[in-house]
Amino acid sequence: MNTSTLPTDELKKFGIINEDLSFSKKLNADDIQKFLQGYTIVADNDKNRATFQLTENNTQLKVIFLERDKNLSEILEKSKENIQYSESKARYDVNDNRNSAQLGFSKQAFVFDKKTETVKELDLIKDAPELTKLISERKNPEEISQYHLELEKLKSFLQDKIDLYPEIAKKITNDLNIVSREIESVNSITPNEKQVVKESNTDVQLNVNDRDLYEDANRNREVQEEQSEEQEKSRKFRRKINLNFF
Repeated sequence: MNTSTLPTDELKKFGIINEDLSFSKKLNADDIQKFLQGYTIVADNDKNRATFQLTENNTQLKVIFLERDKNLSEILEKSKENIQYSESKARYDVNDNRNSAQLGFSKQAFVFDKKTETVKELDLIKDAPELTKLISERKNPEEISQYHLELEKLKSFLQDKIDLYPEIAKKITNDLNIVSREIESVNSITPNEKQVVKESNTDVQLNVNDRDLYEDANRNREVQEEQSEEQEKSRKFRRKINLNFF
């Protein structure tokens, strides 16, 4: 395999390749192939998450560290009882010398499949149609109500960001449209059910610092239209691997 153009020093640093330039045995052949095609490796360890993606024709390694609001082990265990929701916020991109903290925010749902005894992680924006379909098929009023609430929280959060970050307003608006569409879909699932989860005043503030999301936008982030191929590549494949960086 030709590795002459790969950022070998960075890949070695994070344990993705070995000193002899072979890939870590923790990655299988399919993982490696996808990684070289632009897919993103995601590594989790408790509340920490790191994403690795080759860019610039495989000459650069994009690495972003994120922090989850809950321990992954706790989420996976509780998902056996009911769907769990978790928020992740980026701490920094290592190539930005940690100056662009809080590059982004995402919210995921963890759904336990009793047939396969596996947990599926779905993003509330990127995987919205699939998640809505899955929850509707489970026909659990409490889960549907909670999902509706989580979508409303996300919608409110995104609405607050449009004026605050005008340079990526188009991207935020696109995400907002996705969320709004799923809210309508959920409403159509249970048109007569107004089972409101009575939490203390239903605080719609997400558990993140308000100015954290998209903080890097006003400096150097470009608004990109997601082409179908690139959107597929952005679907991360998660490996339960320890790459010696946490």
